[in-house]
Amino acid sequence: MFKGFLLGIIVTIGTLIVIGYVSLQFGLIPANADAQPTALEQWAANTSLTATLQREAPRGPSPVQLTDQTLIDGIHLYAQHCAICHGTAQGDASASPIARGEYPAPPQLATDGVEDDPPSYTFWKLKHGIRWTAMPSWKGTLSIRQMWVLALFLKHMNKLPPAAEKAWQQVKNGTEPSNPANSGTPPQQANTPPSSGYATSGSE
Repeated sequence: MFKGFLLGIIVTIGTLIVIGYVSLQFGLIPANADAQPTALEQWAANTSLTATLQREAPRGPSPVQLTDQTLIDGIHLYAQHCAICHGTAQGDASASPIARGEYPAPPQLATDGVEDDPPSYTFWKLKHGIRWTAMPSWKGTLSIRQMWVLALFLKHMNKLPPAAEKAWQQVKNGTEPSNPANSGTPPQQANTPPSSGYATSGSE
């Protein structure tokens, strides 16, 4: 009885492997980006990402202090690196041609944001990127501090103080708000420790 059950499992797994291989070899699995993700794809991707974030995201609060200037710094970083895919304060109406052609379509964060996520989750996504999407890893371009600053802005982007809100409303795809703050770090310094005044605990 048990041997028959075990044999059935082995045969089933083998059949699925063969079906998957044949599907790949004959192009039966869609490879085009001009389509909508299936419910199965969305479930698998969301389940995997959630489990990974729960296991690997840093513990504890953001090591970067929440101030008006920190939020404005985050807005300038967002304008430089993120707006082209994730839009501006105008939400879906500001989606760029690149964003409209990606698979899956990147969320337009003004209308489909990440305010409910802990900053540590957003920091992990920025640092490591997300497989099978157009979300890249930024750890070779941005410093640890810059990624935390971005994560802090994204956490509070729906309830910004007046000065930060004004800077956010000025962001256009591919451009920065006027009078940008000196928030950038040259790429060759991307992996340097946070500047003085910022805690380092939980920043890895």
